[in-house]
Amino acid sequence: MPHRKADPALPFRPFAEDAGVQTFAGFSIENGTRRIALHGSLDLTRDRAGLKRARALKSLLDAVVATLEAEDLPDAVPEEPETAEPVRNPFA
Repeated sequence: MPHRKADPALPFRPFAEDAGVQTFAGFSIENGTRRIALHGSLDLTRDRAGLKRARALKSLLDAVVATLEAEDLPDAVPEEPETAEPVRNPFA
């Protein structure tokens, strides 16, 4: 399933969909219904820009924690095997 970029103007809703990706400063957050994946690198510099990035990350993680705390959670989410979708050979 292709990922789509989330609208940065909309609030982040953890575990709400399987296709949303938010990116800021080289850091990507893939929103899924069973897990949220964090990828990339994020520099939190000791300046106003670093403070802005730190606040954005904190806001995102606060939303994840609040969502998890409000639910009756299992001990662990079962791991799903990676399934590769067949790709048509363009040279055949």
